[in-house]
Amino acid sequence: MQRTIRRLALVVPLILVAAYLTRIAAQIRIQSTVDEARAVDVIIVLGAAEYRGRPSPVFKARLDHALELFRKGLAPRILTTGGAGGDPDFTEGGVGRAYLVSQNVPSEAIIVEPEGETTVHSTAAAAEIMRRMGLTSCIVVSDGYHIFRAKKMLEFRGLTVYGSPRPSPPRRELQQWWLYFRQAVGYALWSAGIRI
Repeated sequence: MQRTIRRLALVVPLILVAAYLTRIAAQIRIQSTVDEARAVDVIIVLGAAEYRGRPSPVFKARLDHALELFRKGLAPRILTTGGAGGDPDFTEGGVGRAYLVSQNVPSEAIIVEPEGETTVHSTAAAAEIMRRMGLTSCIVVSDGYHIFRAKKMLEFRGLTVYGSPRPSPPRRELQQWWLYFRQAVGYALWSAGIRI
């Protein structure tokens, strides 16, 4: 009898955690397909890899999507985020800015956050920049599976946030759910105060 109770004491919390993460993953899945773009103060582009001053294909797709929103007149500014990631010469935020300037976005319309090494860090820094500039609303641009967590982090900072996922090629269902589940774990850890 005691052995059964001990097993239940181990298994029940695991089942509850798995159920919680599955529920969050389902919310992430829903958010990943919704484009909420509308008029705001600024478009935030979350950084991704850069290669010696050039945006990776993923980062370029995010920047191109933000550019499309900017050209539609949904915001007067674009904020690029992301630190060096080990590159001694370039930051994701700086590379994003250079790319947007090359696409004829006026340099004065681009704000750069060049320090963020994680989503937590980048969203906190972007929110602080917005606070200092008196900006209160934004569209966050990233990959669909990333939008839910980034939105929650920015909303936590008191901002009005809308998500707009970049277009991306379809993935296999299992691969998609793996991405949703990873984001759910990241969100759960952040919610618990663990900043990774």
